[in-house]
Amino acid sequence: MTKNPQQRLLTLTARKLDIDTHQELTIYLHQDSYVCHSEGFSALSRVRVNSDHHSIIATLHIVRGSQLTPYEIGFSDSAWQHMQLADGDQVWVSHPKPLESLSYLRAKVFGHKLNEEQIRTIVNDVVAGRYADVHLAAFITACGDRKLDTDEIIALTRAMVDSGSRLNWQRDIIVDKHCVGGLPGNRTTPIVVSILASLGLTMPKTSSRAITSPAGTADTMETLTEVSLSLSQMQGVVRRHGGCLAWGGSVQLSPADDLLIRVERALDIDSEGQLIASVLSKKIAAGATHVLIDIPVGPTAKVRDQQSAKRLAEQLRTVAQALGMRLRVLFSDGSQPVGRGIGPALEAQDILAVLKNSPQAPQDLKERAILLAGELLEMSEAAAAGKGQQQARQALEGGQAWQCFQAICQAQGGLRQPPVANYRYNLQADCAGSVVAIDNRLLSQAAKLAGAPVDKAAGIVIYKHLGERVKPGETLLTLHAESPGELDYAVEFLNAHPELIQLQPDPKS
Repeated sequence: MTKNPQQRLLTLTARKLDIDTHQELTIYLHQDSYVCHSEGFSALSRVRVNSDHHSIIATLHIVRGSQLTPYEIGFSDSAWQHMQLADGDQVWVSHPKPLESLSYLRAKVFGHKLNEEQIRTIVNDVVAGRYADVHLAAFITACGDRKLDTDEIIALTRAMVDSGSRLNWQRDIIVDKHCVGGLPGNRTTPIVVSILASLGLTMPKTSSRAITSPAGTADTMETLTEVSLSLSQMQGVVRRHGGCLAWGGSVQLSPADDLLIRVERALDIDSEGQLIASVLSKKIAAGATHVLIDIPVGPTAKVRDQQSAKRLAEQLRTVAQALGMRLRVLFSDGSQPVGRGIGPALEAQDILAVLKNSPQAPQDLKERAILLAGELLEMSEAAAAGKGQQQARQALEGGQAWQCFQAICQAQGGLRQPPVANYRYNLQADCAGSVVAIDNRLLSQAAKLAGAPVDKAAGIVIYKHLGERVKPGETLLTLHAESPGELDYAVEFLNAHPELIQLQPDPKS
């Protein structure tokens, strides 16, 4: 890459500032930088940065202190990694060429349908780091509220698959499952992987971190073992043990999805079209041939009614068929949380209890995992029709699943004990009665206010489920937090929302 005379005038000395902007590429110039004055750059300008070997488009921030001289340029951690620089390297900056894909994005904002090439161009620019977070947010909101039709969802899914690595396991049947979410504590995946891998099926499971929930499978598994595996590490674990439990973002499967999820998390948005593209792109990229989708349906779940569930299921089936994947949808009860723990470490404790066949294990989590594993066994013809659950139960209760889980964790870096929070608060019943309603959304919000999923030990343990009897003074749930401040926030929220767990008081005698 050769500099012209104008570029030489704009050469700056590179410095790593050790600022974590996650995946957004960010640079920093002093307010007196001659480059800012000569080029008219201002805060939040999009700037092209070049070295002799690499180039990025980044968002500019202006500093006023002594962190930088007017002849230096600072880099966030992600921008530094993309440029592969060393302190003191010379770089030069310029105005980037206008992105053609932004015109497609604007068209979508105004309600126009995009064709496959336009969607592919947007996704390629997202993965290349050419979009700032504001552009990603605009794309996410423009595609929200069912504003993507079936053709656009298929195109988005295909483009997201093609944007990263794609695995081929040289086997006819690779199984996978996904729950669309909205149900706190529903951490069946590690149990299902362990059951199926112990029975000889191949399940290379990659999972996302939480978007709008207090924990994703990757967040929970990270309290037990290493989940940030390289592609070769993941392949090695699967070849030895038939399955893995990895974070999808570390193996570059559908990398556009991870970039979009980061902004979706900040917006607290998980739209239907992008949910479908997100789920199926990860499954296809991971090499899955047979996929089971669990859609919990309930008044405070992500999918609230049967009509919405059927529409989502039909879209999932249509997109999967167009992309050559066998897919089955299971509608499940979404009226209340699953298990007792809500939050990474607390959900991990439930998983361990089920796999170890502990008498204290939450039976609803166990039975749901057996149901899902049984469906996949029958779907892949590893079990006869009607025999899948029996076979799954034998693998779990006979200890094979626990042995397989331990082997997978050891291969991923070792099995460890989940952390424990130091601060707790018990919410107690003020009367005798029966539990008649539990609000999943409020429960998730309380767990997040307590610190989950960032604070791994934070969250909620819930002791009562629908229909269960409650005595006066009995503990309904326990908040767990890693700091007193976060505990106070969550307690205040609980006190402001008594409808989180609704009791039907006993008639007065």
